[in-house]
Amino acid sequence: MERILNSAAIQRTLTERGITQKQLAEAVEISPQAVTNWLKGKDFPRPASLLKLAITLGLTFDQLVQKSESGRPVIAYRKKANVKTTAAHLAKAESVGMLLKPLVAHLPELQALRTLITSPSTDYDKLQTAVSQTRNRLGIGEAAILGYEHLIGEFKDCGAVLVPVLWGAKGNHENALHIRLPQEDVTFIFLNLDTRLEDFKFWMAHELAHVLTPNLSGTDEGEDFADAFAGALLYPKACAEAAYHAATRHAKADGMIGVLAGQAGAHTISLNTVYLQVQQYAKATGRLPLSLGETAIHALRNSRRGPLVSEALFDPMPPSPQCYIAAGENTFQTGFFLALKRMIVEGGTGAAYIQQVLDTPLQDAMALYEELRR
Repeated sequence: MERILNSAAIQRTLTERGITQKQLAEAVEISPQAVTNWLKGKDFPRPASLLKLAITLGLTFDQLVQKSESGRPVIAYRKKANVKTTAAHLAKAESVGMLLKPLVAHLPELQALRTLITSPSTDYDKLQTAVSQTRNRLGIGEAAILGYEHLIGEFKDCGAVLVPVLWGAKGNHENALHIRLPQEDVTFIFLNLDTRLEDFKFWMAHELAHVLTPNLSGTDEGEDFADAFAGALLYPKACAEAAYHAATRHAKADGMIGVLAGQAGAHTISLNTVYLQVQQYAKATGRLPLSLGETAIHALRNSRRGPLVSEALFDPMPPSPQCYIAAGENTFQTGFFLALKRMIVEGGTGAAYIQQVLDTPLQDAMALYEELRR
C-alpha cells in the first residue's frame, strides 16, 4: 500500500503553530512545491525529510503518516502479570520505529543467514530441546551459568541491533523495547541498563526468543513463548532436576527455599525463575511439586536484589558520553552508535533526533551529539 502523509493533521498543526507552508518548506529544506505535493498525496518525503518534518511539527510518525500495515514497525513488549500494554506505549514505540528507518542505511552490514526456531512451542520437552540447541551454539553446557555476555553475539548473528539505554528505574513494560522493521529486515532492541542484573538477564533472554521467532513478534503467543524460553534458557532442565532433588531432601519450607535461593544466587537469576523452572520440571516428569507457596518466594525475592547493570559497568555514575558509547560498542557489540555518528556527519542530523530515539533528556542528547559529531 502506498504511503501518504496525514494532511489533515499537518494542516491543523500548521494553523495551531502559526506556520505557513513556505516556512515549513524552509525548515525542512525543500521547495514549497514539494510540500504542496506531499499534502496532496502526489509524493512522499524521503526518510531524511520525513524526519525533519516530524521534528519541525512536533508530531509522531504515527500522527504524521496515514496508517498502513505494510512497512509498519512491529513492536513486542514483555507482558508482566496482568499489566496490559497501552495504546500510548505502542504509539510511542511505533514512532521510534519510524525514526529508526533512515538510520538503517548507516548500519554496518548485518548477518544475512540467521538462526530461527521454526516450530516454537511451550511444551516442556520441545522447549528444552530449543534451549539445548541454543546453549550448544553459545558454547556452554547444560548446567553452566549463563551470563548476559553469552547472548550478545547471538543477537548480532541474528541481525538484531542492541541499543543500551539509561532510563532510570522502570516497571512493567519499560525495561526493554523490541522494534522490528519488516521491510528493512532489521530488529532494534533497547535494553535499560538501570536494571537489576538478574532481571536484565531475563529481559535479554526474552528478547532473544523474539529474535529467533520473528513471525510471533507482537503477539500474545510470542510473549508466552519468549517468557517460557527465557526461564528455561537461564535455568534449564539439568539445573532444575538437581535443585528439585536437593530441595526435596528438606522436610521444611525454609530448607527448600534455602536451596532455591542458593541456586538463584549462584546463577545470578531471579529466585522466582528458579522456583518456576523446578516446579515445571516436577510437573513434566510426574513428580510431586515442592510444597512452597509463591507468596513466600516473592517476598524473599524482593528482599534480595542484585546490583544494577549500569553500576557494574560504570564507575562513577552517570557515565560520560565517551564511556557510554564505548560500552555500547565494546561490551554490547552494537553498530548503533557508529550508524548514528555516520548519520550526524553525513546527513546533518541534530541532537533532537537522539533525544527522540533514545528517549533521553535534551541535555544528555546534546552531550551525546557533541561526542558523536567529532
